[in-house]
Amino acid sequence: MTILSESLAGRLSQSLWDANDATEPAPAQIAPRDGKSYVSGERTMPLRHVTIPAMFADTVSRFGPREAAVFRQFDKRYTYYDLDRAVDAFAAGLLSLGLERGDRIGIWSPNRPEWLITQFATARIGLVMVNINPAYRLSELEYALNKVGCKALVTAAAFKSSDYLGMIRTLAPEIDTCAAGRLAAAKLPALKIVIRMGAEKTPGMFNFDAVSSLAGPAQMMRLDAISRALDPDDPINIQFTSGTTGAPKGATLTHYNIVNNAAFTVRAMGFGEADRLCIPVPLYHCFGMVLGTLGCVTAGAAMVFAGEAFEAGATLEAIVAERCTAVYGVPTMFVAMLDHPDFSRRDYSSLRTGMMAGAPCPIEVMRRVVKDMHMPEVTIGYGMTETSPISFQSGPDDALDDRVSTVGRIHPHVEVKIVDEAGRTVAVGAQGELCTRGYSVMRGYWNDEARTREAVDPGGWMHTGDLAALDGRGYCRIVGRVKDMVIRGGENLYPREIEEFLYSHPKVAEVQVFGVPDPTYGEELAAWIVLQPGEQASEDEIRDHCRGQIAHYKIPKYVRFKSELPMTVTGKPQKFLMRKAMVEELGLE
Repeated sequence: MTILSESLAGRLSQSLWDANDATEPAPAQIAPRDGKSYVSGERTMPLRHVTIPAMFADTVSRFGPREAAVFRQFDKRYTYYDLDRAVDAFAAGLLSLGLERGDRIGIWSPNRPEWLITQFATARIGLVMVNINPAYRLSELEYALNKVGCKALVTAAAFKSSDYLGMIRTLAPEIDTCAAGRLAAAKLPALKIVIRMGAEKTPGMFNFDAVSSLAGPAQMMRLDAISRALDPDDPINIQFTSGTTGAPKGATLTHYNIVNNAAFTVRAMGFGEADRLCIPVPLYHCFGMVLGTLGCVTAGAAMVFAGEAFEAGATLEAIVAERCTAVYGVPTMFVAMLDHPDFSRRDYSSLRTGMMAGAPCPIEVMRRVVKDMHMPEVTIGYGMTETSPISFQSGPDDALDDRVSTVGRIHPHVEVKIVDEAGRTVAVGAQGELCTRGYSVMRGYWNDEARTREAVDPGGWMHTGDLAALDGRGYCRIVGRVKDMVIRGGENLYPREIEEFLYSHPKVAEVQVFGVPDPTYGEELAAWIVLQPGEQASEDEIRDHCRGQIAHYKIPKYVRFKSELPMTVTGKPQKFLMRKAMVEELGLE
């Protein structure tokens, strides 16, 4: 990105950064009033009505010589000046291919340097980047590309067992005989351009590095004018939800959504330009690309990637070798790092903070992270893709119990209320559905007005589908999913509550509780458990642990021991798969 003129950079610097220079945590957020479960975040730091390229240019002008990104697996390092040049070269190359503001361009890849460059290059010229899950297969890829009408696709060649190029050629065999950039595929009618990573040549496709060399002076000179014409409220990113209850939905986010959410999240951790964040979570998800890469850019911090995907040993090695001050992850990632055989041989004293999100954190895991990983200021975050993503976050000084039993307090400039089935705000402490309103709520689901109206009501409230409760201090406790709630004989049972109790059994490492059909009670509870290494247990032992401690109707009727639980790439349990497997095993309807 061409560095802005001195006067413009100065004005941007004042508007974007002066309010964020302090690294002190945000002041206490507003607690519920009048006994109702409603909170509104503090507003001492103003929202930034800016685009991603404007924010990026400001960071480059301030921190250009500082290290921006490290990709250890690929032996690549970028200063902010280096990243700026790579972003501009690829953005200009995309222009030379005929892509224009508002066109959708997919990215299908694990964590690689090209992913980061694509993220900021597409934003530079107003292309809408479409995140495609690296685990997607043929039908999912076809659906995603066609749902949003991707005109271009940037793809890795392969990852683990996924042959990306093979799948593209299966869906679009026409690519074998067409000129690069002139695809006309029957099954993918909108797709014209495929850009592959790596040095090998593939018929009908451009190479990523070659695109960065395509542009001439004319395209480079257009970049600043295009960026200036962008609107912060323009859609800039489409992220597909997991699709566990139907076809995936394309949550559409704007510059304004994600620039602000990223800034507030890293501000809560006291991030500054000296921080170095290890990012083992996938970039295709908000955790990686908003809270990770975009968060670092808002603060001028460095991003460290150990590899294409999470591997505990490589992540620990990267933390130590790169002197990381923070690390992100879901609880299962932290467990894998803590239990790695080489864990105790390394010095983690450079660490200070980070974020754990995506799933509940058992208190013993949090204690070990704080003590053994030297992360006294680690925070817990809660949110969803549709809210950019964070709505609640714990503070670095919050008590350990608050960091495991709650998801912290409301984020700045965000409102939350907890409502009952009739839509009425419930009393403090009562459970209900969590609803969010504010700058962070998505523009909607791409090309799906009906499902957008189901999620966002006329008042602008995003209905999250999460069951939650607020205490008198404003701390939020997530109980479970509205659709996960089990109704057994007329009793409303909340799996999260039962899971928390089962974690108190010393042999239990991981547990998920869910409902299965029952002819007598309507539903019964089932529990899938992963035991601690080397431990053995019986179903009766687990049920005996529950008796006298929780109500009889909360004791799981079915208990199964598993070596691992089905999870999404981002570490979220896939209860629908567990439920389906139990229904088949038990021969239930």
